[in-house]
Amino acid sequence: MRVLASPLCRVLLRLLPHCGPVGVSPAKGSILKPCKQMLRQNFSDKAEQVTTTELVSYWRDVFEANGIPEAQESSEYIVSHVLGAKTFQTLKPSSLFTPLTKEQQQQIQQLCAKRLQRMPVQYVLGEWDFQDLTLKMKPPVFIPRPETEDLVFLVVEEESRRRLASVGNTDQRLRDASLYPVILEVGCGSGAVALSLLSKLPHSQVIALDKAEAAVNLTRENAESELRKHMVMAESCLGSFSNVGSWEQLVPWGPVDIIISNPPYVFHEDMTHLEAEILRYEDLDALDGGDDGMRVIKEILMLASYLLKDEGSVFLEVDPRHPEMVKNWLQSHPDLLLSFSATHKDFCGK
Repeated sequence: MRVLASPLCRVLLRLLPHCGPVGVSPAKGSILKPCKQMLRQNFSDKAEQVTTTELVSYWRDVFEANGIPEAQESSEYIVSHVLGAKTFQTLKPSSLFTPLTKEQQQQIQQLCAKRLQRMPVQYVLGEWDFQDLTLKMKPPVFIPRPETEDLVFLVVEEESRRRLASVGNTDQRLRDASLYPVILEVGCGSGAVALSLLSKLPHSQVIALDKAEAAVNLTRENAESELRKHMVMAESCLGSFSNVGSWEQLVPWGPVDIIISNPPYVFHEDMTHLEAEILRYEDLDALDGGDDGMRVIKEILMLASYLLKDEGSVFLEVDPRHPEMVKNWLQSHPDLLLSFSATHKDFCGK
């Protein structure tokens, strides 16, 4: 898998999921209240007595008092993480009522202090699961949302159908070559989509592109951790996607079978309504799709006309308002030779 990066690449990457925080204003109590007194409460006096369940309840109350969203879940994730578990439900029953050490309590307090500053849990923990992968998370690289997993499933399903259709090809060499797709991801972020595709389609070639060096570095780091058998190469994108000529820089990696992207598609007027966790910590360029949310989507579709094979496909995660807009835009640009195929709803029904 090649990971391309350049400060000159202006295609903005990644997106906010449909049923996530778009259009949701921060809670009225989201402005942090003074919590130093809470943090100094005399847990130290019973450091050898406080249990896992007690500590979860305590930090839930602290979070609720400070208007932190999902207080119970945040407390459970942090305590479980310190105890070496993914979730509170996967902890051994015996550990729920076992006193925590002073060191464990201090570590939990340090992580909870970050959550009190509205840092997303994924950044607080430094990792998050996406499908079968556990990926490192670092601000400001955009956090992959569960809705985006549906995007990966759609690509895998199409590839399965394509492989079955190729079985009837009498030319063995041609059939074998056609089984291994070349996939271009525009906006790799943490590498969640690209690495998930490689894990499910291990013989595919994935070219992952991002404008942000932090995203490229995190994708490389996650690739080395999760998929050591795949070589990750950092290349330079010498041109800018703001003009057609720059797309020729990607020709050596084309033509491609699939272009997939989770682009910034939030309508610019909706950006101010995002939750504090997003506004303070995540890359807003990964969200803002311009006045109509279509700025980067249009760039990707124009890119597809240059790099996509004749029978290739483009997979995009978009706002619920976008399907009709995309249809109309493609109809007004027949020179791109692209047709609208289908709309799929995510697990939120959007």
